[in-house]
Amino acid sequence: MNTDSPEDFSIVPEGHSSRGRLERVLRRGEFAVTAELNPPDSADPNEVYERGGVFDGWVDGINATDGSGANCHMSSVGICALLTRVGYAPIMQISCRDRNRIAIQGDVLGAAAMGVSNILCLTGDGVQAGDQPGAKPVFDFDCMSLVKTIRTMRDEGKFLSGRKIADPPKVFLGAAINPFAPPYEFRPLRLQKKIEAGAQFVQSQYCFDIPRLKEYMKRVCDMGLHEQCYILIGVGPLASAKTARWIRSNVPGVHIPDSIVARLEGAEKQKVEGKKLCIELMQEIRDVEGVSGVHVMAYRQEEFVTEIVHESGVLAGRKPWRREMNPGDAAAIEFAERSATDIAGTDT
Repeated sequence: MNTDSPEDFSIVPEGHSSRGRLERVLRRGEFAVTAELNPPDSADPNEVYERGGVFDGWVDGINATDGSGANCHMSSVGICALLTRVGYAPIMQISCRDRNRIAIQGDVLGAAAMGVSNILCLTGDGVQAGDQPGAKPVFDFDCMSLVKTIRTMRDEGKFLSGRKIADPPKVFLGAAINPFAPPYEFRPLRLQKKIEAGAQFVQSQYCFDIPRLKEYMKRVCDMGLHEQCYILIGVGPLASAKTARWIRSNVPGVHIPDSIVARLEGAEKQKVEGKKLCIELMQEIRDVEGVSGVHVMAYRQEEFVTEIVHESGVLAGRKPWRREMNPGDAAAIEFAERSATDIAGTDT
């Protein structure tokens, strides 16, 4: 049974910042599950629908990445526009790397107009990390100033210039955290600054170290930050010991203990063991004081998300909203396909 209906764009519930489903789930005190959509290198809308469909009925929000790793893919705002057409709850990521404040503020308004209720603010990876290192970086904002800007647009109804916004964006604001990278003692203070800037929820980097997480969350709870912000901890299945070593060496901020690598290395079926490990981590994370949910990042293993969430039991019998095809959905998909065809056939 579904406990949530599609996004209701007519009202903002009392005490909420957005009309979105994710905020409602978190404010009800339910353990939330979000997941990351692998963005296509394509203009085909069906690729987005198919990739989003993998999570159908198992997650409360779908992250649309914004050029993660400084590599070009379909844009976050484009993916979000497609997902909202069929009722999903996207989380639009905004990286400060590629656009200035004029473009970003415009994107926020455009996304909100299309029904995007959640925005995750990121500084972004440097261009040297990607496959087009000659690109010109912008970084007009960092994550803190980006959160503050969108909060100003939402709460004060004005642009940074002071000009009035006729209908402010109604969005639930998020940011990223990494409890697993030094200096460890600074990480709770960094979270506090993001909350002061306006972050209402945060999603963390991959967690493979429960003792480190517990130490971080104890400090967070001692400071009362878990009462001011919803904290979702990142998890994901590791395909093999080789993959774990590569991520540990090449993805900034990811900490994978030697014990995790050894466990995978000793397994007869490493991919199966990686999935089992992810389930165990989710179950342990659910019981950590102050944690409000998990963010599943299963790059190139998205097909496992349903099994992982189901077998972990973290939803405790709750069923996130599931899309059911109706004439409106079919019309939206047909419109998207026709638009893509028309654009492809335009002679410029």
